[in-house]
Amino acid sequence: MIDSGSPRLAVIGLGYVGLPLAVAFGKLVPVVGYDINAQRINALRAGEDATLEVSAAELAEAVQLVFTDDLADLAGCNVYIVTVPTPVDAHKRPDLGLLLKASEDIGRVLSQGDMVVYESTVYPGATEEECVPVLERASGLRFNRDFFVGYSPERINPGDKQHRIADIKKVTSGSTPEVAEQVDRLYRRIVSAGTHKAASIKVAEAAKVIENTQRDLNIALVNELAMIFNRLGIDTQAVLEAAGTKWNFLPFRPGLVGGHCIGVDPYYLTHKAQAIGYHPEIILAGRRLNDGMGAYVVAQLVKAMLKRRIQVEGSRVLVMGLAFKENCPDLRNTRVIDIVRELQDYNARVEVHDPWVCAEDASREYGLALVTEPEPGAYDAIVLAVAHEQFRQLGAEQIRRLGKAEHVLYDLKYLLPAEDSHLRL
Repeated sequence: MIDSGSPRLAVIGLGYVGLPLAVAFGKLVPVVGYDINAQRINALRAGEDATLEVSAAELAEAVQLVFTDDLADLAGCNVYIVTVPTPVDAHKRPDLGLLLKASEDIGRVLSQGDMVVYESTVYPGATEEECVPVLERASGLRFNRDFFVGYSPERINPGDKQHRIADIKKVTSGSTPEVAEQVDRLYRRIVSAGTHKAASIKVAEAAKVIENTQRDLNIALVNELAMIFNRLGIDTQAVLEAAGTKWNFLPFRPGLVGGHCIGVDPYYLTHKAQAIGYHPEIILAGRRLNDGMGAYVVAQLVKAMLKRRIQVEGSRVLVMGLAFKENCPDLRNTRVIDIVRELQDYNARVEVHDPWVCAEDASREYGLALVTEPEPGAYDAIVLAVAHEQFRQLGAEQIRRLGKAEHVLYDLKYLLPAEDSHLRL
């Protein structure tokens, strides 16, 4: 095994998870940041992070970090940390393609005594059952004799400047007790909040998927409550504020559930559960409800428009926000797109405005041409879909000015006082 006092790290995948990790380690030890996206590598070399997770100053502080898209540059490393995306496919099945490709690439440069640590979200058992065989085939080495494996699930929260890597307790694990200790010691060097050494890799994998499954179910519950309260003519936010006066009431809010974690991780757990013959009912019920929120929002909007005698077909609708969460340019698995597509099915002319999102990314991912400056007085309906700070600063009066004399304003995120919008979740 390697000497944990002098690791030579490679971080595979330099997105929202990998880059902050590489920067944190790069202040202390030699790190090679590897990504297959040459454009991304060139931007990072120039001190620019399109994800906005790491500033140019922070990049400059990581004096031992170098960036590359050439696999050969990883050959001198002895610890490989894998942080590539693990999404679901169109049928909500786990897509391990990038993870297995990264494992194959690492196997080609893996040497005797090296260690591979996975951070990507997977179902329990995937590291040892799926990734390790790929490493063995590609390297010709034997697991737990010639190389070793750890798992330490990422806990990055995109756009959150208060909870960074150092501030979030890290779960660690390893393929042997000695490796588990080594992995734990490695992360303790950058995580001031401390670590939790899990009993096994499978325990660490399971811990990751239930963190977000729990949040998904709590949001699903509040979404269903919002549907009930809407029918009763009760303001959901007012109910939640009242209930929140009790010390142990959990402060969840209704809304769209997207992103690379909450809207994805439960499917990894349910996939594994079904593979062993168990059909998870509550988890999948929560997923179905949350996945259907876009259609529910549009149904409410259309009903409100018709009540005001606003023709839906051919109407101009402004959707404010496309990112999956506020103050963040991340488009992964954004469920705002469900609102857009549903409105397009009604033949509405949908325009999307998001000051955080790269127009090229929106075009490439969803075929959308973002509106840079919405036209005042032009819209039959406005949907406040993401709680960006820019929208909050606009205030109700300026947002309402974007609509026609007769329009509907749907505030999904409680950005405005109840009396300033026509609809709220």
